[in-house]
Amino acid sequence: MADYKKITLDGLWHNNPALVQLLGLCPLLAVTGSVVNAIGLGVASTLVLTGSNLTVSLFRHFVPESVRLPIFVMIIASFVTSIELLMQAFTYELYQILGIFIPLIVTNCAIMGRADAFACKNPVGASVLDGLMMGLGFTIVLMILGAMREVLGLGTLFADMQLLFGPMAENWKITLIDDYSGFLFAILPPGAFVGMGLLIAVKNIVDARLEERRKARKPKPDGGGSRRVRVTGSIN
Repeated sequence: MADYKKITLDGLWHNNPALVQLLGLCPLLAVTGSVVNAIGLGVASTLVLTGSNLTVSLFRHFVPESVRLPIFVMIIASFVTSIELLMQAFTYELYQILGIFIPLIVTNCAIMGRADAFACKNPVGASVLDGLMMGLGFTIVLMILGAMREVLGLGTLFADMQLLFGPMAENWKITLIDDYSGFLFAILPPGAFVGMGLLIAVKNIVDARLEERRKARKPKPDGGGSRRVRVTGSIN
């Protein structure tokens, strides 16, 4: 029986596709110059990941081993095309900003990896949860990195959110630093690499601290009790 708690924790933390598996880093580093870009790519990737896991799990008993990977690619490409058409219809400006990285979701190693390593071997419920949690974990990392780069590079937060959420989000922009001249390094690709490295380092530190606490709470073996003493010598 699938361990749903483990699947959830793996996707969000222990086996996070961005921080642990280090998969799908090309779009992650390329488009996270702002929060709205990060959310757009994250939501698209999550929908594709969940849908492809669902479909692969449903047909796992009918797919021959010899053509398994090509069929997985076709399934993923179908979902990516659907998401691409939806973005063109409802969030066209954001789609233009994200550009080629929406079609390139087809080649995202995290999506293909989950289809091959999990969905084709597990029931539908567990596969859908795995896709959703892996996608959510990926999206959270995208949002944190996007927020870091937007704040350092532009001095704002939640700028241009109307590109994704419509006119109601026009006033969501938060200006943290007035008359900010900008920090170009944070917006350029080197800034993305540095920011990603910091996030991975923070996760490793947190994991090390949690491991230390776990070991400290672990009961120590009892060293007491009676001891048998061997006495040698003669008695006069």
